Amino acid sequence: MRSPKAQFMGTGFVVGDGRHIITNNHVIPEIMNYAKLETLAIFEGRGKQVKGHKATIVAKDKIHDLALLAIIGDPLPALKLGDSATVREGELYAFTGFPIGMILGLHPVTHQGIISAITPIVIPALNSRQLKAKHIRRMKDPFSVFQLDATAYPGNSGSPLYSVDTGHVVGVVNSVLVKNTKESALTNPTGISYAIPVKYVHQLLNKKDGTLIQ
Repeated sequence: MRSPKAQFMGTGFVVGDGRHIITNNHVIPEIMNYAKLETLAIFEGRGKQVKGHKATIVAKDKIHDLALLAIIGDPLPALKLGDSATVREGELYAFTGFPIGMILGLHPVTHQGIISAITPIVIPALNSRQLKAKHIRRMKDPFSVFQLDATAYPGNSGSPLYSVDTGHVVGVVNSVLVKNTKESALTNPTGISYAIPVKYVHQLLNKKDGTLIQ
C-alpha cells in the first residue's frame, strides 16, 4: 500500500537449489508493516520482463553483513560458489548488479576490476576520538575483505563478485559495512569498493536451518 508500491533495496543472487538468494543484511528492512501487507520480494528478469517472488528470511550473518532468503515456486538459475581462498591480488573479476536501482530501471550492469588488495576490514585509528563501539568490536575479531579498483554504487550491495573465466562467485559486494569501519576517518571517502569473501556465504548456507548468526 506504499507509494511507490515496490521499494528497491539492493541486489542478490541465486544459489544452491535455485530457491535461495544471498544478499547483504543491511538491505533487509529492519521493520516490516505486515498490517499494511508489506512483504519482502525478489524480482527476476530485466526491463519490462520482470517477475516478483515473495521472499522470507532464512538466516542472517550480521557480522559479515550477509542474509539468506528463500522463495517458493520454480527454481531460478543459480550461480556456482567458488573458493575465496584462491583469490590473489592483481586478478581480474567482475560483479553484476543494479546500481541506482529503480532510477535506472531493472537492467543489470556489469563492472570489471582487479583485486587491489586483500585487507583487514578495520585498521587501528590514529587516535581514540576516531574509535566507536563498532570499530572496537571489529578490531577484536577482524576479517579480511577484497578491495576492488572498480566502483560500486548504491544498489550494488549484494552483487556477486565472480571470476570472468569460470563464473564462480568468490565474494559479495559490500561497501556500507566496510567503509563505515575502514574509511570512517576520511573526510572524503574514496571510490574504492569492497567485497565479503564467499567463504562466509558457505558458512551461512550451513546455517540455513534458521539459526541467526549474531
